[in-house]
Amino acid sequence: MNRGSVVDDFLIELRNVRFDVQDNTIVDDISLGFKEGKATALVGPSGGGKSTVLKLAAGLLVPSQGAVFYQGRDIALFNRGENLNFRREAAVVFQDSALWANQTLYQTLELPLQIHYPKMNSRTREERIREVTRMVGYTRDLSVRPSQLSMGEQKLIGFARALLCRPNLLFLDEWTESLDDDAGGRLVSLVKTLKEEGKTFIFITHDVSLVTSLADYVIMITGGKVSMEMSGTQINTNADMVNIIEEGMNLCDSEYAMLIR
Repeated sequence: MNRGSVVDDFLIELRNVRFDVQDNTIVDDISLGFKEGKATALVGPSGGGKSTVLKLAAGLLVPSQGAVFYQGRDIALFNRGENLNFRREAAVVFQDSALWANQTLYQTLELPLQIHYPKMNSRTREERIREVTRMVGYTRDLSVRPSQLSMGEQKLIGFARALLCRPNLLFLDEWTESLDDDAGGRLVSLVKTLKEEGKTFIFITHDVSLVTSLADYVIMITGGKVSMEMSGTQINTNADMVNIIEEGMNLCDSEYAMLIR
């Protein structure tokens, strides 16, 4: 991935970002750019910092050092209106789905529409909710709470929630985990369709087939740092690179560090 000399080269850019938890540095001086309309896979061993990088890019974590830019502007400096606009345009699918335990699925799905489209009437909200649940293939009752669903069904609802406001940028953290082959395949097809429409994706996966089939760019994160950057084309034409990625996905960060020494 080519690094640009100006912020405007990228839809999202991390500049010299560090993230600490107490005395531990989780992400260490990372600079990355994500291009609009492209899919970027964050890969590497477990514990290497991928999810933290994703959350920093999504503005869910505040850097201990450095800054994150969206469309050339530091998201930490957004006013309320700009922040709401960013939250509408950039959606997250969490690894654990992050559904409200004390709300029904319908209430969980309705809330983003109430926040971002306060003038939308209840009938239009319902139509949109039914539309996104059909898109992800969820067909069960929406009046139940998350505890009544399987982990895979919770992931479908989490994905549906991310689509509600028709975002242009989606952050996906282990988005096919816990899904059976049919449900996972449906989401992969959906992502491919949305990508063809010009949507931007930043995703984490431990499935190397998703990397080779979807990613325009691949970034390996190990030890809280960028250890490798590649294009999708480079990976698909080099079996050794696929093997390196696959090895990294199956190890913890300390094991992978020893492997590549």
